[in-house]
Amino acid sequence: MRRERREGTPVGLAELERRAARGRDDDGRDRNALIVCDRLVRIFTADGVEVQALQGLDLLVERGELTAIVGASGSGKSTLLNILAGLDTPSAGAATVAGFDLVTMDAAARLRYRREVVGFVWQQAARNLLPYLTAAQNVALPMRLGGGRIPRRRRAERVRELLDLLGVGHCHDRVPERMSGGERQRAAIAVALANAPALILADEPTGELDSRAAEEVFTALRTVNERLGTTVLIVTHDASVASAVRRTVAIRDGRTSSEVLRRAALDEHGDEVVVAQEYVTVDRAGRLQLPAGFAERLSIRDRARVALQPDHITVHRDDSRDA
Repeated sequence: MRRERREGTPVGLAELERRAARGRDDDGRDRNALIVCDRLVRIFTADGVEVQALQGLDLLVERGELTAIVGASGSGKSTLLNILAGLDTPSAGAATVAGFDLVTMDAAARLRYRREVVGFVWQQAARNLLPYLTAAQNVALPMRLGGGRIPRRRRAERVRELLDLLGVGHCHDRVPERMSGGERQRAAIAVALANAPALILADEPTGELDSRAAEEVFTALRTVNERLGTTVLIVTHDASVASAVRRTVAIRDGRTSSEVLRRAALDEHGDEVVVAQEYVTVDRAGRLQLPAGFAERLSIRDRARVALQPDHITVHRDDSRDA
């Protein structure tokens, strides 16, 4: 029996100890992180109106992590993913992936980055696979364009290995219209993996699938993470996906607002449970966002009263206005 048990929020000691043990550079950045976003800003201008999609977002993702990004529409999730994919550039701040500076790299470096370092899986199957190529041909295409990253003599074997790993070896000679939605998405993951990237980005990969196919796709992403050691970052609205990863990061108003970390444990009956601990993220300026549900329940709006205790901080509703 396996179920999730949610624990209360602000205690961050375990996470602080975990990050300290990993080691940080002098500027506070994690030396081992594959993804480092520091005060990331992205401003769009339309009809003379500026919209800030990202408003100083900070994010660290370690090598080998399987992480979900969640948030309401317009929170900045897809903007972040496009920047990490090399499809867009920040307006300000810093972002690096596997040592590539996503702010300053030139066109040649950006092309190399998109071919070798990152793989992308879109929600829409039509954007992932060329309709006139078989699954095997779709997977082989990035290898042909990858400048010899995968030796030619290894390509056919690697195509078959990837399709088999993702449970779609039987689709080797099928074009996309002869596959189910779940099979197309798993073939798309194989395409994203073709040149052995360090990072896989998936934007709502289960959004157009039924529950069974969605579970198969998520299992495929977990397999990629566990068997190949590939870092996987999933943007999702699917609660079942978000709750099945060890770390879920919530974005609100263009900033990371909270994280949920999960670990397996045994309860008093000997049953396996997933213990979920929620953390509020704090930026370098000391800013944090209270979870929306907490603020609403306590009617915290413009300001809150805080008090420093020996080992924690308390946050209270501003009662002075009720006096």
